[in-house]
Amino acid sequence: MKARPVTVGGLAAGIAARVATTHATRVAVDGAPTAGGAALADRVVAQIDADGGHAVHIPAGGFLRQASLRLERGRTNPDAYYEDWLDLRAITREVLTPAAAGGTGRVLPSLWDPVTDRATRAAYLQLPAGTVVVMSGTMLLGAGLDFDVTVHLAQTAAAIARRTPAEMQWTLPAFQRYDEEVMPQALADIVVRADDPRHPALVL
Repeated sequence: MKARPVTVGGLAAGIAARVATTHATRVAVDGAPTAGGAALADRVVAQIDADGGHAVHIPAGGFLRQASLRLERGRTNPDAYYEDWLDLRAITREVLTPAAAGGTGRVLPSLWDPVTDRATRAAYLQLPAGTVVVMSGTMLLGAGLDFDVTVHLAQTAAAIARRTPAEMQWTLPAFQRYDEEVMPQALADIVVRADDPRHPALVL
């Protein structure tokens, strides 16, 4: 597939324009932690705000399952990382359903702190109608989460391995499974090559 180099700002502007033209309220920025998804989500939110809209960034990492469930198969099990870490029901219940067009707009910005393994006790946000929720995270596609616009930050296996810290190298097989089983590049509305997140390229 051909790809066109683009600045991070230009990419954020393009995503914001896609959101505006489709009247989307739920956007996924999907990619390995090495792909810069959280930073891009922040740029998209800033662009939507600059364009006169309203948006919030909610990281999926605030919706991990509790440790007794997440780590039931061990602390370094890549299949558990792939299948068990995200609380998909909580994301749907607390974020995606209320953020949908016609939803209540009452969303929870985070649910569980993986460091303390306790509820974050975050306060609910009451979002004005039309607010765009941009969720960044890993392996968000193909899991039944209902997004209006999906962005996938694609990286080669070598790029992910090179940028992943030594203590997280055990997660690498999970990303390979995700690419082979879900094929996120075929599912996403917008695909970006992000081997170097500072120099993305938009897949045409």
